[in-house]
Amino acid sequence: MTEYHKIVTLFKRDPKNMRFIMEGEWALSEFEYLKDNKWVFTEKVDGTNIRVMWSGEAVTFGGKTDNAQLYVPLFGKLASLFDTTPKRKIFRDKFGEDEVCLYGEGYGAKIQKGGGNYKKDDVDFVLFDVKIGDWWLQRKDVADIAVTLGVKIVPIVGEGTLLEAVEMIKGGLESQWGDFLAEGLVCRPSTELKTRSGNRIITKIKARDFDL
Repeated sequence: MTEYHKIVTLFKRDPKNMRFIMEGEWALSEFEYLKDNKWVFTEKVDGTNIRVMWSGEAVTFGGKTDNAQLYVPLFGKLASLFDTTPKRKIFRDKFGEDEVCLYGEGYGAKIQKGGGNYKKDDVDFVLFDVKIGDWWLQRKDVADIAVTLGVKIVPIVGEGTLLEAVEMIKGGLESQWGDFLAEGLVCRPSTELKTRSGNRIITKIKARDFDL
């Protein structure tokens, strides 16, 4: 099923040094146009992209790409969360023969450099998006699926304008997972929107882009 789309960083990067952003130089004209509107901010988790796919008959797992290899302990965790007889029944009862993809982040020990901050001796999964067919679900529906399946969902940590989101990160945003700084924010308009080319309007702001 569909690999998760790229999330565009809020500001352009300096072509002379891609490590740095050019604050105030919007990466997309849509960001500038919508900057004063209401956006919803969720914490960006520093982990590995995971797809949980329901074909209408079975549950399968994938990484960010079809060729990505899953970390063995994480694969075991995913199986315990989604590929059991009771969970397969939930998928069947809730989605029937529809093709569904749950997008989330695998995180924890030995996943990325700071994985141990989230879980010192274990791994886990947190849900952030769901697609059924060609439709992206709204946050409330994603949250309902998380509750039904008994899994975590990325926490909403604020709402406001894009520049308010930038200030949250610059101020040193504490992670919802513990006593360390959040990797960043993922920001979406309070109403799901798309660009003229049909791409979702969604952006990310990373703490490391501000040397935090």
